[in-house]
Amino acid sequence: MTKTELISVVAEKTGFKKKDAEAAVNSVVEAITETLASGDKVSIVGFGTFEVRDRKEKQVINPQTKQKMTAPASKAPAFKAGQALKNAVNK
Repeated sequence: MTKTELISVVAEKTGFKKKDAEAAVNSVVEAITETLASGDKVSIVGFGTFEVRDRKEKQVINPQTKQKMTAPASKAPAFKAGQALKNAVNK
């Protein structure tokens, strides 16, 4: 499902106009992004948890040159599905 398709589904399920549904979806995505950028996590009961995980510095090999390089430490967004979502997917 694309973002456009999600907006259409939200508009259909809520009775909102597509313009209002788009604003709602964009607001949710923006709020999650801002919260993760500040280092906090977002927990949606029954759905899951968005969080930021630290990646350690590691040795990698450039596939073109076969030269060893060091990939710097970084942060990566992650999602852990809640039990209700897992159950819904496995039905």
